[in-house]
Amino acid sequence: MSDGNGLRRILDPRQKKLGDRFFDGAAASQREHLALRAEEIAERDRLAEATGIRDGQLLAELAGLGIRVDTLSALTLIPLIEVAWCDGVMDAAERQAVLAGAVSAGIEPGSTSFRLLEIWIEEAQAPDLIELWHDFTGALCKQLTGAEVRRLERNILGRARAVAAAAGDARDRSPHISSAEEACLARLGEAFRA
Repeated sequence: MSDGNGLRRILDPRQKKLGDRFFDGAAASQREHLALRAEEIAERDRLAEATGIRDGQLLAELAGLGIRVDTLSALTLIPLIEVAWCDGVMDAAERQAVLAGAVSAGIEPGSTSFRLLEIWIEEAQAPDLIELWHDFTGALCKQLTGAEVRRLERNILGRARAVAAAAGDARDRSPHISSAEEACLARLGEAFRA
């Protein structure tokens, strides 16, 4: 009579080979997808803990777009990027104003959030990113008192207004905020009243 350990020694290598063969080709892609999905779920939980937001769909969208706890601060600065790009062009003065706004918000140059902002100032962001910011801000405001919401709005829109004023106008009168920038600022303000 053989013991169970002997049988296990024979079957374990075969099971490993079977598992390896199962995950070859398209199945390997599925395994990678499942690992990414597990990572997104874990990050969603960390984002919920960091923000107090309980909207599972919003948290899943944030995690799916690669927003992590260490890049969360960059998300709050999307309005600066939005205002700078609202006329279709971001000039050098606006770039400087965005980065200065990031530093004034406590984002360290070289940090993950700062590098993310540097990417966003190079090309216009997708419309779904600003929509996500609106959803995030609305959900966050539900977790705050009225005074905290007003302070958050004042900080974020103040920085966005500074970016809008940075470029001046065609006659180089600075500060000048165009009608497109004013409309953009008004749309951004709506997120705090959702």
